Amino acid sequence: MNTEALKELLYKIADDQLIIGHRNSEWTGMGPILEEDIAFSSMAQDKIGQSHSLYQLLNDLGEEDPDQIAFMRSAEKFKNCQLVELPNGEYDFSLIRHFLFDTAESVRFELLANSTYEPLAQLARKIQGEIRYHSMHANTWINQLGTATEESILRLQSSLNEAYPFALGIFEPSPMEEVLIDEGIFAGEKQLKEMWEEKIRKVIAQTELKLPTSDPAAIYGGRFGHHTEHLQPLLDEMSEVFKIDPTAEW
Repeated sequence: MNTEALKELLYKIADDQLIIGHRNSEWTGMGPILEEDIAFSSMAQDKIGQSHSLYQLLNDLGEEDPDQIAFMRSAEKFKNCQLVELPNGEYDFSLIRHFLFDTAESVRFELLANSTYEPLAQLARKIQGEIRYHSMHANTWINQLGTATEESILRLQSSLNEAYPFALGIFEPSPMEEVLIDEGIFAGEKQLKEMWEEKIRKVIAQTELKLPTSDPAAIYGGRFGHHTEHLQPLLDEMSEVFKIDPTAEW
């Protein structure tokens, strides 16, 4: 097993979960309705817990403990895609990001459930159950608001146009892609993207929304530590308690 390839894969998945979990937590007390306030808070807890489990796998492979990995790295050390670090914006943007990201995650963990690295396969099978509900939540609201009023459709369409190039960055190719595929650890970003496109197309087809007719240029960089100006302030806020009290638990 190529440990370096495996670590790279784990870092980017775990960092995605941690950062989107933190963004989702920012809706606590701020949701447009109480139901959504609770839903985003619950999903935040799930995703931060998932990131902890993935960081623990990295720790088992010789990396630092989860707290150090999560709270003591600077932005350029993070491997998350840029989509998850963007500010929440209005609810329509957070909902579209939730839909695009969690659809990709549902497919990613479906593929990882068959990984030849058994600790990752076991964790993926556990996470699949949680993400299935996240994806169902997103699909329900996209369907509801994507067929509701002229305003809701226009706002979602505008957010979809803005978020879509960032969403393509989820599938940024890895230099170790072929190793992961050859060793059966992960089926690869290309296959993941094809399955994601099929799933989101089905949901969008049931609404008044339109996907881009041709793929816009993907916004890459996150997997290689190149981030927007929004990530470092988020990390500073996220790590504030840990830096004051390193004995605090998640």
